[in-house]
Amino acid sequence: MSTTDETRAARPAGRPRSARAEQAIIDATLGLIGEGMNIAELSIEAIAARAGVGKTTIYRRWANKEDLCVDALARLKSPLPELRGDSVREDLVAYLEVVVRDACDARSRCVMSIVMNDAERHPRLVERIRKATIEPRREVLAGVLRRGMATGEIRADLDLPVAMAALIGTAMWYMRDARSGGPEEPATGIAERIVDQHLAGLAPAA
Repeated sequence: MSTTDETRAARPAGRPRSARAEQAIIDATLGLIGEGMNIAELSIEAIAARAGVGKTTIYRRWANKEDLCVDALARLKSPLPELRGDSVREDLVAYLEVVVRDACDARSRCVMSIVMNDAERHPRLVERIRKATIEPRREVLAGVLRRGMATGEIRADLDLPVAMAALIGTAMWYMRDARSGGPEEPATGIAERIVDQHLAGLAPAA
């Protein structure tokens, strides 16, 4: 073994991660995209300059720009609460409250819109983002509805994809479009109203 190899072997595998530096990198990535920089224009150099770190600091944490983008965009989404499973209604309300909260976040809407518009030029990246940010949530929602079908709280012949689209679509439309055309309503209580309105149609026949 050479002296260089011995030195590398003795050196710790990696420096302790700085939570502050990592957050600065994430914020820099989201900030640049939010200002209109598309994925092709985004560079590790620009991110490092905005974050006030060296490129090596970024590469210690992410192998490439794509990995960094996926991680940054995944962090835009609020974490889902633990769904207790006491009733489908309670779980749906808790779920939609997070959807509504994210829909109210102007930066989140802007950044996700810019990235999704790059789907044709960067299909692999956008697909990874969908898998990291959208599909896990869809599975949680599907699980809540399946449980309701099994317990008889909602119809057993439910068209699951349509029901999911109706719930999410209503929340997104209401918070983005309906509120922009008139007096702004507080987001509090919107999730309950949406769930109760939909459950009236999803309930099993008497």
